[in-house]
Amino acid sequence: MSFSERIKGKILNGQSIGYEEAKHLVNNLPLHLLFDIATSVREHYRGKKVDLCSIVNAKSGGCSEDCFYCAQSARYQTNVETYPLLSKETIVERAKEAQSWGPRRFCIVTSGKKVTPKELGVIASAISEIRALGFLPCATLGILDKDELQVLKDAGLYRYHHNIETSRRFFPRVCTTHSFNDKVSTIRAAQEVGLSICSGGIFGLGETWTDRIDMAFTLKEIGVDSVPINFLIPIKGTPMGNRPFLNPVEALKIVSLFRLVMPEKEIRICGGRGQTLKGFQSMAFFAGADGLLVGNYLTQKGSPVEDDLFTIDTLGLEIARN
Repeated sequence: MSFSERIKGKILNGQSIGYEEAKHLVNNLPLHLLFDIATSVREHYRGKKVDLCSIVNAKSGGCSEDCFYCAQSARYQTNVETYPLLSKETIVERAKEAQSWGPRRFCIVTSGKKVTPKELGVIASAISEIRALGFLPCATLGILDKDELQVLKDAGLYRYHHNIETSRRFFPRVCTTHSFNDKVSTIRAAQEVGLSICSGGIFGLGETWTDRIDMAFTLKEIGVDSVPINFLIPIKGTPMGNRPFLNPVEALKIVSLFRLVMPEKEIRICGGRGQTLKGFQSMAFFAGADGLLVGNYLTQKGSPVEDDLFTIDTLGLEIARN
């Protein structure tokens, strides 16, 4: 039995692959064999459903943190639009606008290390109304504690999104104003109040395959429910503004890595997919993805929603509904 057949059988039988096996998969296995395993695993555990989510950039720019890739840090000159928290009514209106696309998740995203108590109250009120629209509400509000997360849970929040961004080893080369442990502590607090967890990161920051594999196994150990995979869009003015885009094949191999390390979880392709994958976007599903962020991103344009819906339909996939 070949290595690829053994690994496929192992995962389909409910067993986990080890670190060295993951390393061999991304470093040595021909792409068509890697995609064969990833597609089989996706179909086995996730079926033909594609989970869609949409976001609103509810508070933009002016962030105190120094994340080296981020256009919203106040430390860099990026010409990003800056504005305070949107009103509850505006946030809810953005959710209503997204309904026509078919996403079942809508995420409120704010810049900054964390929201203030006043902002938390506005967002909690918006979450209740978004839940009433039929969405599974999500939020990305920074480094919150258990009490703050409980307020959101009581308001109807389904999932908290908080990326670890990269491996523990590489994190200090991505951000110095908060720590990897701060990230994990927030995720643990969200789990403790009963929230579903969405956590992944950004690729193309200069990390190695070892960092990517370490990150995948860290997320597996933490027990996240959804893994958003973002690809760096180099923003002029940030420390990473001159980095090249990832090669599309390398980006797709990253998708397969996370699918095979966490076969039962949602693997969602998010920011930078159009710029990085270009004409290979549909290949993300063969690489193992079963979720998309649709619409625009925080500070950058996303792919046309009509194109995403056409791809899903053409491949014989279906949009996941509540």
